[in-house]
Amino acid sequence: MTGAAERLYGRIAGLLPSPADWRPARRSPGRDLIAGLTVAVVALPLALAFGVGSGLGAQAGLATAVVAGAIAAVFGGSNLQVSGPTGAMTVVLVPIVHSHGPGGVLAVGLLAGIVLLVLALARVGRYARYMPIPVIEGFTAGIAVVIALQQVPAALGVTGEGERVWQAAGNALANFARDPHPVPIAMALVVAGVMLLGARWRPAVPFSFLTVVVATVVAEAAGLDVARIGTLPAGLPAPSIGFLDPGAVTSLLPAALAVAALGALESLLCASVADAMSVGERHDPDRELFGQGLANVVSPLFGGIPATAAIARTAVNVRSGARSRLAALAHAVVLAVIVFGASGLVGRIPLAALAGVLLATTVRMVEVGSLRAIARSTRGDAAVMVLTFAVTVVFDLVTAVAVGVGVAIVLALRAVARSAQIEQVPLETGDHGDEERRLLAEHIVAYRFDGPLFFGAAHRFLLELSEVADVRVVILRMSRVSTIDATGAGVLGDAIRRLEGKGITVLLSGIRPGHDEVLGGLGVADHLRRDGLVFPDTPAAIAHARTLLGLPSAPPPTPVLAAPHPDVSRGRCDGRTTPRRLPSGRAVALISYQLCGRLG
Repeated sequence: MTGAAERLYGRIAGLLPSPADWRPARRSPGRDLIAGLTVAVVALPLALAFGVGSGLGAQAGLATAVVAGAIAAVFGGSNLQVSGPTGAMTVVLVPIVHSHGPGGVLAVGLLAGIVLLVLALARVGRYARYMPIPVIEGFTAGIAVVIALQQVPAALGVTGEGERVWQAAGNALANFARDPHPVPIAMALVVAGVMLLGARWRPAVPFSFLTVVVATVVAEAAGLDVARIGTLPAGLPAPSIGFLDPGAVTSLLPAALAVAALGALESLLCASVADAMSVGERHDPDRELFGQGLANVVSPLFGGIPATAAIARTAVNVRSGARSRLAALAHAVVLAVIVFGASGLVGRIPLAALAGVLLATTVRMVEVGSLRAIARSTRGDAAVMVLTFAVTVVFDLVTAVAVGVGVAIVLALRAVARSAQIEQVPLETGDHGDEERRLLAEHIVAYRFDGPLFFGAAHRFLLELSEVADVRVVILRMSRVSTIDATGAGVLGDAIRRLEGKGITVLLSGIRPGHDEVLGGLGVADHLRRDGLVFPDTPAAIAHARTLLGLPSAPPPTPVLAAPHPDVSRGRCDGRTTPRRLPSGRAVALISYQLCGRLG
């Protein structure tokens, strides 16, 4: 086997499921099953509606939810994500139906799945980590508003028309004003209110599922005049590839690329949102692309439309207590059972009750504290967040993310251009190995950051700093940080929590006043300030570290390195900095973190 073949085999093996994926399911399988059942009840009408909206019918939506939902749950890179048909994807599919017919949509889904598999093998998913936090927060808040607006017609018991969700919601309000129906809106508000209050009172109880059951029973017993889900199609079609016309592949490829781009973007953003809504979760972006690609390859064989991760259903899943991918798989299994055996019972569920579930979900999707913190951090971050939110609501999520990331990049580059400098700073002479070895023997380590701590490089800093081991005190020297944004501050706080989770005491030194305002606005390192663990300079921090460890005092150590020369790159991190020069004529801007030097 050649080296290229071995690398390809290794990449494929790394994308496949492993037993470790299911270890979280052993902790609380009951909660996962209840969450899956709850998501299935919420996903059912959405799958039907999106199937109809795509032009392929309700059965196509159900097939997508069952087949793609199960495959993405098993092969995807997120433990909490729920996949299926989505509104954003439906908007993209309607023109394809008009141009190429239902068979063209199935072929586009298959081709898009192959594109996603190629992106996964190329490890493109990892670049999603550079998505700025203000964009994610603005996108999440915007999606919450969009989902809420989508529920207005069902909650009011009327129809609404319009190209955009806000137009349809406004039309529904006008129709309701002309002919009000109090029962649907009362049912939706009661369901939403019980869910929100119940989550505060008993978080472990699945109030979303219970409220839907009670609302259905009350509607049946009292004979309430409310719209129901209606008759469901029974069963799934036999798998077939007859829709694929090899001669039409070239003409369908542009549409397939657009669908693949939307599927990748929505799935990776949804995974980031799921991570933010949970504790200790971190998705694998390349595996997520692989799972979505495989789901889109198989789903069309059963008549399913292109699928992607669904933020609303994922939010319901997380808020219903899901802890593993068992919940998403259970959601697909429950939908399959409904399709084959319980369609009559589920068809009696009032749409207003489901609208109430989604309205409550949107309220819980929005983290007001995070939005407020970003708004207070910097004007640039606040502008990016507000702009992303507005474009999401007014236009669509793809445009919103493109605009938000574009503006964030421009602001970041401007900040880097203002702060980065290339200057001749020679290395200090002298052997400081004895002092450095003494600190290491005392289990004290100091890191100095040179340059900007911003969204483009913050994650690299977190990964490198998380590797610290066999250390009792870590000193983070901040005096040479040129700029810091909300993402960098958030990652710094995450790094501090991780180090403290290992039992390591963290000290900060040399924080600039402007940076202290950003950290304070986001609440980063507040507990260090309260405990007196923030110092004006490094010698004072080292002296305090020795005091904490009960060690004898010592004169302040001499730093290993001054600011790095522009022609000097970082050497090995082996307990002693070993600078090495780059080839003559190459210059390196001072915008990277100097994490090798223990005291440098």
